[in-house]
Amino acid sequence: MARGTAASRHVETEPRVRRGYFECRYGQLHVHNAIPPGGGFEEGTPLLCLHKIPLSGREFERFLALAGRDRSVYAPDLPGFGDSDPPSVRPQIVDYAAAIGDFLDSMRFRQVDVLGHQAGALIATELAVARPTQVRRLVLVSVPLWTEAEREPLRRTPPPAPPALDASQVPTEWQRTLQAYGQGVPVEIVAHAFADKLRHGAQAAWTTSAAAQYPLRERLGGITQPVLVLRPRDDLWDATMRARDLLPRARLTDLQDQGPGLFEAAPQVAVDAIRDFLRG
Repeated sequence: MARGTAASRHVETEPRVRRGYFECRYGQLHVHNAIPPGGGFEEGTPLLCLHKIPLSGREFERFLALAGRDRSVYAPDLPGFGDSDPPSVRPQIVDYAAAIGDFLDSMRFRQVDVLGHQAGALIATELAVARPTQVRRLVLVSVPLWTEAEREPLRRTPPPAPPALDASQVPTEWQRTLQAYGQGVPVEIVAHAFADKLRHGAQAAWTTSAAAQYPLRERLGGITQPVLVLRPRDDLWDATMRARDLLPRARLTDLQDQGPGLFEAAPQVAVDAIRDFLRG
């Protein structure tokens, strides 16, 4: 019997991370994806990850390579972000959720676990309420349950000024991004976030306004699935606790040593924080 080639004898031990496009009501949806080494057989429930604003699904790039070891993981660029087509009209949170629902329908998932970060947590909440049978478990990270005083100015978030020809706004925006991520985060992670911020300025303003208008308090009351709340040390620390208080049966994990770059700078911490919950 002839010996197999090195390629045929190779056994995959790491997830296959890839990207692709799917149709949704706004056009094409760009999705980052990780598939377990075994090709998906005997894997856990698929995990859908929804990014914060103004980033893209690239926020989960390092996380995918770890979380995808025992389940398929999908991280779409929300419509208008990354390489996904933008909505033609100003969207609300329910519209983003409907577009992600188009993706879930195209994949024919019987069940899926959903993780959402910041604005992504609002979209995850809407999906859980709208699809109580399909969404099995919910992970909410840095939940923006703002007070009314905090929400009011955000509802009127103006789009950023057009870039200056001399790029004079770039140093200021770079410093703001550095400050937001804090010390100790690798500079390449900050650079990716900075690029997304410059690219998605107008769309991010729309989404921030939509997030401030979303009736999160009422929608949290409609969640029937098991919920895990992750609370890294960021500017939504108090807001996340307010959301947790409205979910008395939810688990809470405080990540005191992590900041807003949790999934980029500490992906293993994030995987460890959700692993047991998703296996339940």
